[in-house]
Amino acid sequence: MASLKVYSIGRLARYVTDSTLRNLRTNFYRESVRCYSAEEKAAEEPEKQTKQLPNTVEECHKHIESLSTDLNTLKDQAKDYEDKYKRALADCENVRRRMMKQVEDAKSFAIQSFCKDLLDVADTLSAAAESVPEGAEGGAGAALRSLADGVKLTRAQLSQVFARHGLVAVSPLKEKFDPNLHEALFQQEVEGAEPGTVVTVSKVGYKLHERCVRPALVGVAK
Repeated sequence: MASLKVYSIGRLARYVTDSTLRNLRTNFYRESVRCYSAEEKAAEEPEKQTKQLPNTVEECHKHIESLSTDLNTLKDQAKDYEDKYKRALADCENVRRRMMKQVEDAKSFAIQSFCKDLLDVADTLSAAAESVPEGAEGGAGAALRSLADGVKLTRAQLSQVFARHGLVAVSPLKEKFDPNLHEALFQQEVEGAEPGTVVTVSKVGYKLHERCVRPALVGVAK
């Protein structure tokens, strides 16, 4: 009976040993396969990365070129917008200056038509003052002289009013002929006079703030 038990225990021990060895062999095989797979995968990964690297660099270059193109396009657009802005700013400044000049001209030359109408009055006063003989004395002559003095005083006051508003008489005797301010009625030879010089003033001209309102009617030496 005892020998039977020893035999059974021996068989059981041998079975356990064989089973354990089989399990160990199986686990070792699995672990070996897993390690080999990991090593093989690790060995293949650099090769795979190496194969993908040129494509990645090429894509980077393409992306950089695309960004560079976009940047140049945006720079061109920005320059175009800047030029348009500067032109618009210059146009606005020109319009502002033009409007200011128009306002100033409107202020300065608003009385131009009125001044032209008064010029005839000034001419009449001048003609009346110069028509009185210098030697008129006593009786009617004295009264006429007094009237002439009054006319001259009125003409002087009118000239002051003209000057206060920028209206200035132009009497260019012995000056160079200026077609902007003078109107030549005739030419004549005058001894000692330089050709193109005004030798006679038939009618005084006027200018308002440097703008000719009425040209002086003159005779010019030739």
